[in-house]
Amino acid sequence: MPALVEDSTRRSSFPPIDDYAFLSDCESTCLIARNGAVEWMCLPRPDSPSVFGAILDRSAGHFRIGPYGQNVPAARRYLPGGLIVETTWQTPTGWLIVRDALVMGPWHNNSARSRTHRRTPTDWDAEHILLRTIKCVSGTVELEMSCEPAFDYHRATARWEYTGKVYEEATATCEASALGEQPTLRLTTNLKLGLEGREARARTRMSQGDNVFVALSWADQPMPQTFEDAADKMWKTAECWRQWINVGRFPDHPWRGYLQRSALTLKGLTYAPTGALLAASTTSLPETPGGERNWDYRYAWVRDSTFALWGLYTLGLDREANDFFSFISDASQSENGHPDPLQVMYGIGGEHSLEEVELPHLSGYDGARPVRIGNGAYDQEQHDIWGTMLDSVYLHVRSRDQVPDALWPLLKRQVEEAIKHWRKPDRGIWEVRGEPQHFTASKVMCWVALDRGAKLATLHGEKSYATQWAAIADEIKADVLAHGVDERGVFTQRYGDPSLDASLLLVPLVRFLPADDHRVRATVLSIADELTEGGLVLRYRVESTDDGLTGEEGTFTICSFWLVSALVEIGELPRAKRLCERLLGYASPLKLYAEEIDARNGRHLGNFPQAFTHLALINAVVHVIRAEEAADSGTFQPAHSPT
Repeated sequence: MPALVEDSTRRSSFPPIDDYAFLSDCESTCLIARNGAVEWMCLPRPDSPSVFGAILDRSAGHFRIGPYGQNVPAARRYLPGGLIVETTWQTPTGWLIVRDALVMGPWHNNSARSRTHRRTPTDWDAEHILLRTIKCVSGTVELEMSCEPAFDYHRATARWEYTGKVYEEATATCEASALGEQPTLRLTTNLKLGLEGREARARTRMSQGDNVFVALSWADQPMPQTFEDAADKMWKTAECWRQWINVGRFPDHPWRGYLQRSALTLKGLTYAPTGALLAASTTSLPETPGGERNWDYRYAWVRDSTFALWGLYTLGLDREANDFFSFISDASQSENGHPDPLQVMYGIGGEHSLEEVELPHLSGYDGARPVRIGNGAYDQEQHDIWGTMLDSVYLHVRSRDQVPDALWPLLKRQVEEAIKHWRKPDRGIWEVRGEPQHFTASKVMCWVALDRGAKLATLHGEKSYATQWAAIADEIKADVLAHGVDERGVFTQRYGDPSLDASLLLVPLVRFLPADDHRVRATVLSIADELTEGGLVLRYRVESTDDGLTGEEGTFTICSFWLVSALVEIGELPRAKRLCERLLGYASPLKLYAEEIDARNGRHLGNFPQAFTHLALINAVVHVIRAEEAADSGTFQPAHSPT
């Protein structure tokens, strides 16, 4: 069984996963390495084939801007309050500042309706432009630009041609494709472009006060023609993000920056045209270095998305919930308008089928193969999804004291599905690919479905349903307490087996039992003491769980943040705060998180950035802050706390 120890003498050509910056315009996303290269970008949607894919194969396309012959900048940061990355370069002869953004601007579909948007228009919209501005602030610097797309996951060749008057514009098209139509890329700049095969290049010597811009577009929006145009678009993008984050409620606390960055990351993982929320921006970043646990996370998991709404509610950023519930309503209907059972996940356009395919021509991140697109778990049975969704809906509507009439039929169907399935085995919250089991966490979430369903029925005036569903909730709880708790009083992973599972940290967080129940305390402390590596929490022990895979995996960061919240709940605030401080110390230089952390070296593992991790961070941090405040006031209000 491969270990999580890497060869410290081998220098990888792949940047560490946590080295990347994340950009989004809520329609497209990209990752930019520390050296200034865009190494992951899929167009026109985040789940489309990649045009820049160097993160999965060093020859699979990149778009770099930076000083000639230099790869390590002096500093890098997000401009406060948004998703604009600023990189500062120091060379032996001068200083450069590069800013990168996916451009947002005023809503522009005013003469004709958008062909992609199904949700209510907002004041702002994506302009489908990746904009890069460069300023020389001191001395002189040799600047180079290299744009080398590799269409269709590097299965098709790019062909460049000049489309401007002289050297200021060039267009890349796909010569052939195995997967249908590919985007046309238009590069506009105040540099002089040269075309060398599949690469567009530019180079110049910049002196103090010089300004350069490069814009890459894949749509028909007007491109900047001057640096002043580019600077205006950059300002409007910053203003769009500032207006969004200003709606939130953030505590006056040293950890405020982590909360804002996590909120912005969750917003950046939304797909505005439909209201979907991506689990992550990437595919096939490995959970085990060099291993096979490589999955495509560019889809909308019902569980991840509804949990993410927990985090946004906590900060007062709940407007995305309306769009997400509309997305679920659309996605859970067949083409003829009849209701379909709720799936585990959907494509971000509402697609029901996500067939999994391997791409053997790609080397994989640092040799981790196979590279996968699609996700075979889309048709699994996972019985927690009804509870997560109904819990999120309850959080959303309880402050409004009514259930929207259009939403009630969807909610009623989910409660009925939970009633129909709760006694059956499933694949569980972790989507194990072994045989279905009676996972305790799935039963708990079925209880959540009935409990929240009863509360929603009361709000909607359906008292007979409320009474009926509350009685079934009691039946499920009794079954869980009879079969899902061992002789120590600890909740176990599955019925009839003593294995631990971090998903049982949800027991107090979803109010299945009060935090002062002895079984809650025993479970939280057992997981903290027995299901950890270097103090960080594993999902489960792979040797005692049939997940259908080989190899080990890192600690799951969401589980560690769940432990912080659970420790707060049971009154272990000092221990919770120490763990929270440690977890925040593992953040990437830009305060981003992948799915997992190797506790032995702090290396981030898995897809990036991970929505599940950032939502758990928000709730854990707010739990700790509110518990500290409660020490003075005497009243503790948990982060999301359905009542």
